[in-house]
Amino acid sequence: MTTTSTAAPAATRRPGPAPVVSFRGVTKRYGTVRAVDGIDLELHPGETVALLGPNGAGKSSTLDLLLGLRTPDTGTVGVFGTTPQRAIAQGKVGAMLQSGGLMQGVKVRELVGLARDLHPRAYPLDDILRAADLTDIADRMVDKLSGGQEQRVRFALATAGAGDLIVLDEPTTGMDVSARQAFWGTMRAQAEQGRTVLFATHYLEEADAIADRVIVLHRGRVLADGTATEIKARAGARRIAFDLDGTVDREALRALPALTALEVSGCTVRIQSHDADATVHAVYGLGLYPLNLEVAGLGLEQAFLALTAATDTTTAGEAGR
Repeated sequence: MTTTSTAAPAATRRPGPAPVVSFRGVTKRYGTVRAVDGIDLELHPGETVALLGPNGAGKSSTLDLLLGLRTPDTGTVGVFGTTPQRAIAQGKVGAMLQSGGLMQGVKVRELVGLARDLHPRAYPLDDILRAADLTDIADRMVDKLSGGQEQRVRFALATAGAGDLIVLDEPTTGMDVSARQAFWGTMRAQAEQGRTVLFATHYLEEADAIADRVIVLHRGRVLADGTATEIKARAGARRIAFDLDGTVDREALRALPALTALEVSGCTVRIQSHDADATVHAVYGLGLYPLNLEVAGLGLEQAFLALTAATDTTTAGEAGR
């Protein structure tokens, strides 16, 4: 996914095929709340893109606009060069959403078969069930499924035909670890066939492991756009961890230079710093001898939190002027 935001990586400028999805100056309000605030972005063929953001960041509203479930107040949303509604009617888009229940009183096979019958470019029913790992429960009633099994049914409905874009909203919610791994194995296979995959998730390790691109939304805007590695680097901070042999002076540690976060658990100290060299030097300057010292870059989760926290601090400062 490419964005015209200043946070976008060099990939924004690359030549290539027409975008699968384009947002141009898109806004969406609900009363006084601006859920989507001037988003510009593009999604290109074959990309696997994670959409991240805290609750209220605008993820679901962005997906609703992409799928034509809502209309933007300003700006335009294009999907395969046409409107979202037309692209969906042509069978080019498959979606797996959190909202909405499944039809009750029918078997899994019957419900997936209905979705297949409605799709203009449908796959064979047994292939759909196999890809979603539903073969063993195909004759089970939908209202007898577990939460993870329901998610697999939603995935089958989203991939009942040869859609070129797959949109997933929190797809692995309710799945156990093995089911999540199997699910993402299936999604990798979809991407390898040239399909574009966009998924919103709260499992940041999934975004780190699966996505080619990571889009961070915050307060309805694109806060960051790039690979997971680029997002981590943009956060700037590094993690420092060490043990101390003896009493830990928290006040002295809080005074360390470049400190952005401090956590003390027993004799173990964990620090985030935007200048790790200066912070570690100052630790020794306190007369401390850190044991098992580790310095590393932030994980995606810590980088995500650091970016959103920095934005909130800046916004609060501007509001107070």
